[in-house]
Amino acid sequence: MSTRRNLLAAALATAVPATIGGQAAHAALPSADMEAVVKAAQIDPRRADSAITPGSRDSVLLVEGALQAKGLLSATYVDGHFGTRTIEAYAAYQRSLGYTGLDATGLPGPTSLRLLGDGRFTVARSYTPGSRVSYHGVQLNTRTKAMLVEAERLLGRTLALSQGSYNVGGDPSSAGTHDGGGAFDVVTDGMSSSLRVNVARQLRVVGFAAWVRTPSQGDWPYHVHAIALGDTDQSTAAQHQSGDYYLGLNGLANRNPDDGPVVSPKATWEAYLRAL
Repeated sequence: MSTRRNLLAAALATAVPATIGGQAAHAALPSADMEAVVKAAQIDPRRADSAITPGSRDSVLLVEGALQAKGLLSATYVDGHFGTRTIEAYAAYQRSLGYTGLDATGLPGPTSLRLLGDGRFTVARSYTPGSRVSYHGVQLNTRTKAMLVEAERLLGRTLALSQGSYNVGGDPSSAGTHDGGGAFDVVTDGMSSSLRVNVARQLRVVGFAAWVRTPSQGDWPYHVHAIALGDTDQSTAAQHQSGDYYLGLNGLANRNPDDGPVVSPKATWEAYLRAL
C-alpha cells in the first residue's frame, strides 16, 4: 500500500484542480476530458485517414467548436478528429494567448484548454507535466521522473541516462525529440538483449512509448529511447513518435511496424495509476 500511496502522491503533485478562480466549474456546462483530447491530438495527425480516436470524440468536438467560434477552424473540420487542421488551429489559439515555443505546438495544455472552454465547457482529468528537475544527471520534468522511478522499481534496478528532456540541439541524431519534455535515452552498455527489451517493456507499462534502438537503425549505439505519452511539453517530433507508438509503428522516420515488446493496453501514466 505504501508504494501505491507514494505513486498517487506524485501524481497529485502534477494534477490541476478543476476549478476556476477558486470556484467550482459550473455543473451545467459539458466537460472536455483533457486526457482524451491530448491522446487524440497525438494520434490523429499521424493517421492516414480521418478516423476518430476511441473515447475522444465528444471532448474533441467541444474543443473544435470553441476554435470555430473564435474563427480559427472551419466548420468542415469540427468532426471529432483532432487532425492537422485542428492542431494548426489550436496552435494559433495558443499564440493568440501570447504563448511561444513548446507552449504553442498545438498540443493542448491545462491552462489554454481551460481558457478556451471558458463559458462553453469545463475540463476534466486535467494534469500538467510539472516543473523541471534533475534526475540521474539529466533534466526531466516531475511527471516524467515519477514515471521513470516507478519503471525502475518494477525492474529492480537503477537506469543510467545519456540524454534527457529540454535538450534543444543537444544531439542531431535525435531529430528534435528531446527538445521538449517527456524524453530520455537509457544507457544499455553491458545489458543483454533480453534485458534491453525488458527495460523497454517496463517503461511501456508505466506510460512511455519506448523502443530499443540499434546501431543498424541510425548513427547511435544500442540504447532505449523513451517518450512519456501525454506529456504536454513534448516537442512536435516527440508528439509524432507518441502517435506512431499508439498506431503500432516504430517511431522512426521510416514508420515501419513497431519492433518493441507488446504491452496491452497502451496506457498513460494517469491510466496506469488508476489501475493500481
